[in-house]
Amino acid sequence: MMGPFGYGGGWGPLAAGWVMMLVFWVLVIAGVALAVRWANAVGFAGRRDVDSPMETLRRRYAAGELTKEQFELMKRDVA
Repeated sequence: MMGPFGYGGGWGPLAAGWVMMLVFWVLVIAGVALAVRWANAVGFAGRRDVDSPMETLRRRYAAGELTKEQFELMKRDVA
């Protein structure tokens, strides 16, 4: 029997198309979200973590680049 939408007719094929389009866009959006999440976890090439001024000061003091007096003076300035 021939309906207004060809053989088989009805809204079935049309609804299946909309469902597939919805599934496609959900997968695209989920893929982009996962890619961004992964990139943030791994880190971008060339990006380096910058130490806080206090961490840099502690590291320099531990390496012997600063005396105790210099460290205390700079610590007050940083804090």
